[in-house]
Amino acid sequence: MIKGILFDLDDTLYNSSEFVKIARREAVKSMIDAGLNVSFEEAMDILNKIIEDKGSNYGKHFDDLVKSILGRYDPKIITTGIITYHNVKVALLRPYPHAIKTLIELKSMGLKLGVITDGLTIKQWEKLIRLGIHMFFDDVVTSEEFGLGKPHLEFFKYGLNRMGLKPEETIYVGDRVDKDIKPAKELGMITVRILKGKYKNMKDNYSDYKINSIQELIDIVKKLKYQKG
Repeated sequence: MIKGILFDLDDTLYNSSEFVKIARREAVKSMIDAGLNVSFEEAMDILNKIIEDKGSNYGKHFDDLVKSILGRYDPKIITTGIITYHNVKVALLRPYPHAIKTLIELKSMGLKLGVITDGLTIKQWEKLIRLGIHMFFDDVVTSEEFGLGKPHLEFFKYGLNRMGLKPEETIYVGDRVDKDIKPAKELGMITVRILKGKYKNMKDNYSDYKINSIQELIDIVKKLKYQKG
């Protein structure tokens, strides 16, 4: 019988890829208006290289961008980028359609719900709170807390232990095959891949189920609950 569901966050519960792309572009435009002497295309190329080298959870993308272009620290330009990025993010940040209704129904079924995600703890909690879905989760487990992230099996085991769940009684929902589905499957969890975000076309030989909308999860849970109950 299914007792709990663990979710990835970015591109699983909301459209992370699209909103981040828009927010970064608008931030760069505002930084140029504030005095960053560079073309938009060149600035985006430099910023994307910084993100590729240091990861999306690095906290000083705009600092490094300004230093790369001006050769010095400029707090006005950096702050302009940060404020614009966060303003756009807040304006665009919404859970996927039917996500709230689905989470309400899953909680009404008596399931434990958790999030296991790469990233900084405060940053990931901020996303959940701004999305208006934080109250549905019994626990939120981040790679910053554990010291290792996906696809390390120890990270997933840590999340299961925190939730008091066994792999065979747990569903894991994520968008990436390599970092979400494959390790969860190897641990014995039932895997559900949501076909959203920039990784939706990844080759997949691991998912037990594939869904296009989070609301499809309800039927999967009911089927498994009755099969295994």
